[in-house]
Amino acid sequence: MGRHVPFGGVLRAELGAPRRSHRLESSPRSRVWRVELAGGPAVVKQFVEGPGAAERYAREVAGLRLAARAEPAVVPALLGTDPDERVLVLSHVAHRPPPREWIVGYATALARLHATALPADAGLLPAWSGPTRADADSFLHLAETLGVTVAPGVPAELAALVDRLARAGGHALLHGDPCPGNDLHTDDGVRFIDFEQASLGNGLVELAYLRIGFPTCWCVTKAAPALLDRAETAYRTTWTEVTGTDAGGDLTDACAGWLLRGDALVERALRGTADHLARLPDHDWTWGTATARQRLAHRLGVVAGMTAGRDDLPGLHAVSTDLRRAVLERWPSVPPVPADRP
Repeated sequence: MGRHVPFGGVLRAELGAPRRSHRLESSPRSRVWRVELAGGPAVVKQFVEGPGAAERYAREVAGLRLAARAEPAVVPALLGTDPDERVLVLSHVAHRPPPREWIVGYATALARLHATALPADAGLLPAWSGPTRADADSFLHLAETLGVTVAPGVPAELAALVDRLARAGGHALLHGDPCPGNDLHTDDGVRFIDFEQASLGNGLVELAYLRIGFPTCWCVTKAAPALLDRAETAYRTTWTEVTGTDAGGDLTDACAGWLLRGDALVERALRGTADHLARLPDHDWTWGTATARQRLAHRLGVVAGMTAGRDDLPGLHAVSTDLRRAVLERWPSVPPVPADRP
């Protein structure tokens, strides 16, 4: 392992010996190299031993195999695997800087990715897991801490939202972290990488990323309304073209679900370690392109706008509106999230 490319006998028998290896940047959970094989350049990824490594490896392999059904491709080709060493080999994809209106092509590719899974694939990946009632309670506690009045019916309203998201179902192949950096822009369209959190569920929980601000990502952006509408239309149109059905689900519910989740304010290594919404009144922190308070203010504005006029979410509309006002009054220096990705 160490610094050497983990390319054992199983892979050598199938793909030949690698040449001219070069270590690439990766998360602490994996080691990645670019190598030359007889068939051309490739990428070798090994999951570092540790808690959850075997599960993350299995999710990535299963996600890539399902996604390989898409034509044209939305992922690099999976050339080989070595389960004993938690290694996979992918075709190398040449990434170019994304265009200014990148979210339209991204949304099109995301729909095609989501559409690769079928009802018969149930069980190949875990089902998507949404916010919990504890998340909703933490959100309301934050509102009260910042002086926002919570009407008596709001806890039940949020409990119903959590239950709706849990029952939403769906068999779409969800990437799990479809963030800037996990999308490679090529002359032939977008390719997604890093499927170690892949699951099956309703595609709108990831379409929501464009509007709510990439909640599991280091890179938060806010697209102009007209561009956002184009991207969401591209997603829905593509889904219908591929599947022959309408994209089911509720985008407002999906965005509201991300608002409730305190873990969507921190990087993966910190999720599940604390009530991050409870930390916000006394502490702000930077993750990637935005601070936690920036992320929260953006999400509150999105949900306040989307829930206006919703008969089943009037309390969330009021709390989101008032909480955003309280955040900006308490911390007036909090800026909007960036319009463009780095």
